[in-house]
Amino acid sequence: MGIEMLSLGSFKTGAILLCGLFVYDIFWVFFTPVMVSVAKSFDAPIKLLFPTADSARPFSMLGLGDIVIPGIFVALALRFDVSRGKKSQYFNSAFLGYAVGVVLTIIVMNWFQAAQPALLYIVPAVIGFLAVHCIWNGDVKQLLAFDESKTATSEDDDATSSKKVE
Repeated sequence: MGIEMLSLGSFKTGAILLCGLFVYDIFWVFFTPVMVSVAKSFDAPIKLLFPTADSARPFSMLGLGDIVIPGIFVALALRFDVSRGKKSQYFNSAFLGYAVGVVLTIIVMNWFQAAQPALLYIVPAVIGFLAVHCIWNGDVKQLLAFDESKTATSEDDDATSSKKVE
Protein backbone atom coordinates (compact mmCIF):
# COMPACT_ATOMS: atom_id res chain seq x y z
CA MET A 1 0.00 0.00 0.00
CA GLY A 2 2.83 2.40 0.77
CA ILE A 3 4.36 2.04 -2.67
CA GLU A 4 1.00 2.85 -4.26
CA MET A 5 0.71 6.09 -2.28
CA LEU A 6 4.28 7.33 -2.79
CA SER A 7 5.54 8.87 -5.99
CA LEU A 8 8.92 10.01 -7.21
CA GLY A 9 7.43 12.34 -9.82
CA SER A 10 9.91 11.66 -12.61
CA PHE A 11 12.48 9.11 -13.67
CA LYS A 12 15.25 11.68 -13.28
CA THR A 13 14.35 12.16 -9.61
CA GLY A 14 14.06 8.41 -9.13
CA ALA A 15 17.42 7.68 -10.73
CA ILE A 16 19.15 10.36 -8.64
CA LEU A 17 17.56 8.98 -5.45
CA LEU A 18 18.51 5.39 -6.29
CA CYS A 19 22.08 6.36 -7.20
CA GLY A 20 22.47 8.30 -3.95
CA LEU A 21 21.14 5.38 -1.91
CA PHE A 22 23.40 3.05 -3.90
CA VAL A 23 26.48 4.96 -2.65
CA TYR A 24 24.99 5.33 0.86
CA ASP A 25 24.30 1.59 1.17
CA ILE A 26 27.77 0.60 -0.04
CA PHE A 27 29.47 3.01 2.38
CA TRP A 28 27.49 1.98 5.47
CA VAL A 29 27.72 -1.78 4.83
CA PHE A 30 31.32 -2.15 3.59
CA PHE A 31 33.11 0.67 5.42
CA THR A 32 31.38 0.77 8.82
CA PRO A 33 29.89 -1.85 11.12
CA VAL A 34 26.85 0.34 11.84
CA MET A 35 24.33 -0.96 9.27
CA VAL A 36 24.96 -4.63 10.03
CA SER A 37 24.91 -4.22 13.81
CA VAL A 38 21.69 -2.18 13.72
CA ALA A 39 20.01 -4.67 11.39
CA LYS A 40 20.99 -7.61 13.60
CA SER A 41 20.03 -5.99 16.90
CA PHE A 42 16.83 -4.22 15.84
CA ASP A 43 13.90 -6.60 16.34
CA ALA A 44 11.08 -5.05 14.31
CA PRO A 45 9.36 -5.81 11.02
CA ILE A 46 11.91 -3.91 8.92
CA LYS A 47 13.73 -6.86 7.40
CA LEU A 48 13.15 -10.11 5.57
CA LEU A 49 15.10 -13.17 6.61
CA PHE A 50 16.11 -15.82 4.07
CA PRO A 51 17.32 -19.23 5.28
CA THR A 52 20.86 -20.32 4.45
CA ALA A 53 22.60 -23.69 4.47
CA ASP A 54 25.13 -22.44 7.04
CA SER A 55 24.22 -23.37 10.63
CA ALA A 56 26.59 -20.71 12.02
CA ARG A 57 24.65 -18.06 10.07
CA PRO A 58 21.13 -19.47 9.59
CA PHE A 59 19.61 -16.38 7.91
CA SER A 60 20.45 -13.72 5.35
CA MET A 61 18.72 -10.36 5.78
CA LEU A 62 17.13 -7.97 3.31
CA GLY A 63 16.08 -4.60 4.68
CA LEU A 64 12.71 -2.98 4.10
CA GLY A 65 14.40 -0.02 2.38
CA ASP A 66 15.90 -2.41 -0.16
CA ILE A 67 12.36 -3.41 -1.07
CA VAL A 68 10.38 -0.17 -0.84
CA ILE A 69 12.64 2.42 -2.49
CA PRO A 70 13.31 0.42 -5.70
CA GLY A 71 9.63 -0.60 -5.58
CA ILE A 72 8.59 3.04 -5.85
CA PHE A 73 10.77 3.36 -8.97
CA VAL A 74 9.21 0.20 -10.44
CA ALA A 75 5.74 1.61 -9.68
CA LEU A 76 6.71 4.78 -11.56
CA ALA A 77 7.44 2.61 -14.60
CA LEU A 78 3.90 1.20 -14.34
CA ARG A 79 2.46 4.72 -14.13
CA PHE A 80 4.48 5.66 -17.22
CA ASP A 81 3.01 2.70 -19.10
CA VAL A 82 -0.53 3.58 -18.00
CA SER A 83 -0.08 7.24 -19.00
CA ARG A 84 0.83 6.12 -22.52
CA GLY A 85 -2.18 3.80 -22.72
CA LYS A 86 0.00 0.81 -23.52
CA LYS A 87 0.57 -2.59 -21.98
CA SER A 88 2.89 -2.63 -19.00
CA GLN A 89 6.08 -3.14 -21.01
CA TYR A 90 8.42 -0.88 -19.01
CA PHE A 91 6.94 -2.04 -15.73
CA ASN A 92 7.75 -5.61 -16.73
CA SER A 93 11.36 -4.79 -17.53
CA ALA A 94 11.82 -2.76 -14.31
CA PHE A 95 10.19 -5.52 -12.25
CA LEU A 96 12.33 -8.17 -13.92
CA GLY A 97 15.41 -6.07 -13.16
CA TYR A 98 14.31 -5.82 -9.53
CA ALA A 99 13.77 -9.58 -9.28
CA VAL A 100 17.18 -10.28 -10.85
CA GLY A 101 18.79 -7.80 -8.42
CA VAL A 102 17.20 -9.43 -5.37
CA VAL A 103 18.12 -12.95 -6.49
CA LEU A 104 21.68 -11.82 -7.23
CA THR A 105 21.89 -10.21 -3.77
CA ILE A 106 20.79 -13.41 -2.05
CA ILE A 107 23.22 -15.52 -4.10
CA VAL A 108 26.16 -13.20 -3.32
CA MET A 109 25.25 -13.05 0.40
CA ASN A 110 25.22 -16.83 0.58
CA TRP A 111 28.33 -17.23 -1.57
CA PHE A 112 30.53 -14.86 0.44
CA GLN A 113 28.87 -15.54 3.81
CA ALA A 114 29.01 -11.82 4.60
CA ALA A 115 26.75 -8.81 4.68
CA GLN A 116 26.14 -7.25 1.26
CA PRO A 117 24.60 -3.89 0.36
CA ALA A 118 21.52 -5.08 -1.51
CA LEU A 119 21.22 -1.83 -3.45
CA LEU A 120 24.64 -2.61 -4.97
CA TYR A 121 22.87 -5.26 -7.04
CA ILE A 122 19.26 -4.01 -7.15
CA VAL A 123 19.85 -0.43 -8.38
CA PRO A 124 21.98 -1.31 -11.45
CA ALA A 125 19.57 -4.13 -12.33
CA VAL A 126 16.41 -2.00 -12.11
CA ILE A 127 17.83 1.05 -13.87
CA GLY A 128 19.81 -1.08 -16.32
CA PHE A 129 16.92 -3.28 -17.43
CA LEU A 130 14.65 -0.24 -17.83
CA ALA A 131 17.33 1.77 -19.68
CA VAL A 132 18.16 -1.04 -22.10
CA HIS A 133 14.46 -1.56 -22.85
CA CYS A 134 13.91 2.19 -23.44
CA ILE A 135 16.97 2.47 -25.67
CA TRP A 136 15.87 -0.61 -27.62
CA ASN A 137 12.38 0.88 -28.19
CA GLY A 138 13.61 4.44 -28.77
CA ASP A 139 11.55 5.87 -25.90
CA VAL A 140 14.37 7.48 -23.91
CA LYS A 141 13.15 11.06 -24.48
CA GLN A 142 9.58 10.21 -23.48
CA LEU A 143 10.76 8.40 -20.36
CA LEU A 144 13.02 11.25 -19.26
CA ALA A 145 10.33 13.85 -20.04
CA PHE A 146 7.68 11.96 -18.06
CA ASP A 147 6.44 13.96 -15.07
CA GLU A 148 3.77 12.28 -13.03
CA SER A 149 2.43 15.52 -11.59
CA LYS A 150 1.71 16.86 -15.09
CA THR A 151 0.08 13.58 -16.08
CA ALA A 152 -2.15 13.56 -12.99
CA THR A 153 -3.18 17.17 -13.64
CA SER A 154 -4.10 16.47 -17.28
CA GLU A 155 -6.12 13.39 -16.24
CA ASP A 156 -8.02 15.50 -13.70
CA ASP A 157 -8.67 18.14 -16.39
CA ASP A 158 -9.92 15.46 -18.80
CA ALA A 159 -12.29 14.07 -16.16
CA THR A 160 -13.60 17.56 -15.36
CA SER A 161 -14.15 18.48 -19.01
CA SER A 162 -15.95 15.21 -19.72
CA LYS A 163 -18.34 15.91 -16.81
CA LYS A 164 -19.07 19.37 -18.22
CA VAL A 165 -19.91 17.93 -21.64
CA GLU A 166 -22.39 15.44 -20.24
